[in-house]
Amino acid sequence: MKRAFSDGMKFENLRPQDMPLAVGEYENCSFISCDFSNTDLSDINFLECEFRDCNLSLARLTRTSFRKAKFINCKLLGLHFDDCNNLIITFEFEGCTLDLSSFYKLKLKNTRFKNSKINEADFTETDLRNSSFDNCDLQKTVFENTNLEGVDFRTAFNYSIDPESNRIKKAKFSVPWITGLLDKYDIEIEN
Repeated sequence: MKRAFSDGMKFENLRPQDMPLAVGEYENCSFISCDFSNTDLSDINFLECEFRDCNLSLARLTRTSFRKAKFINCKLLGLHFDDCNNLIITFEFEGCTLDLSSFYKLKLKNTRFKNSKINEADFTETDLRNSSFDNCDLQKTVFENTNLEGVDFRTAFNYSIDPESNRIKKAKFSVPWITGLLDKYDIEIEN
């Protein structure tokens, strides 16, 4: 089967429910206001692509590649990034909603999450070394056996991280959210 190849193209208002995105390679492409929710994006390679104002909620990502992909103001609910081709997976998120998404066991060093809502996501056994969560809501997000060395949480909030079950050497935190490191002890802290 012949794979599609697109380079430097701009896709706007695509609805793959009406016309599926061809399996293949998309390099330096822009996807603007596209609705990929509940679609199958398996085996598609996105290299240096930008997704702006798109909805990818519940899309299937089996063996999908994201290399230097940028997601801006996108809705990414319930995605299993852990199903992606993880040989070289690099992306950044700005102004996105990533609730209920899974990053289980991925190597995501230096990943930037900015102004995003990441509630009830799963970062179990993920390598997030030197990443940043800039002004991100991490309510009920799971960090378990996660490498958080050098991660910047200074402007993140609503996180709960157990320092005994995660590697947090040189991670950066700020008051008042540092109390999220003590949640497991069920103690009361007063100002």
